[in-house]
Amino acid sequence: MKLGISSYTYPWAIGLPGASPSSPLTPIQLLEKAGELGVGLVQFGPNLPIGRLSEKELREVVKAAKGLKIDLEMATLGLDPAHLKKQIQFARKNGLILLKTTPELPDGQIPSRTELENCLRAVAGDLAAEKIGLAIDNSRIAASELNEILESIRSPWLGAALDTANPLALPQGWQVSVRVLGHRTLSLHIKDFVVEQEANGMGFTVEGCAAGKGRLNIPWIVESFAALRIQPSAILETWTPRQATLDETIALEHAWAVQGVEYLRHYIPD
Repeated sequence: MKLGISSYTYPWAIGLPGASPSSPLTPIQLLEKAGELGVGLVQFGPNLPIGRLSEKELREVVKAAKGLKIDLEMATLGLDPAHLKKQIQFARKNGLILLKTTPELPDGQIPSRTELENCLRAVAGDLAAEKIGLAIDNSRIAASELNEILESIRSPWLGAALDTANPLALPQGWQVSVRVLGHRTLSLHIKDFVVEQEANGMGFTVEGCAAGKGRLNIPWIVESFAALRIQPSAILETWTPRQATLDETIALEHAWAVQGVEYLRHYIPD
């Protein structure tokens, strides 16, 4: 596996609805964070879209990544074949090694299985021609269904983006995702979390935590991929809870990034 970070490692520093830092983290600064952490991979998501940069800004990002010896990946939204084809061309032109998308329709709804299959079949040839992988996020589709869809298309350039926390909303445990989608995973997103029962016993609260401090059995996950002889990119992400001030939240976010990379290096050495 190749360890990396993404724009979702630093969502507070970039900015969230109702929480706008005075100096939002820029793409170049995210690359510099990766350099400081000593990781060789950065995935830019929709919260920091490099596809919207000017040509000059984009050249600077690509140049900075090369200088720091950092590979680039990019995440987008949606399944429109025309959009994905443009993203594939963008990735090839700028030397990106992987694309990721979260399947959703323009109205935000989850596409039907037929719609999803048709969209992916429409771009499978483009992915093969450009030798770019496309990872489908597992946050909105049950692992078994996504596995069946990928099986039906049978393209080595199509796979899963396996997020360890997002499947909780389906609901579906992360262990199920690893067992069902492990052999098809192109991008692994590691988000650790804790689950606390409410004081009155009525329900639970799920909250992010530093990698290695929560419910996620990271050694088991890494061992599972090793047994499958699968080596997806491994992206550290965070669900940092809001602190008293935005500055304190951003500081904690960075502290968790440092702690998380240090912890993951015990299991994912470069």
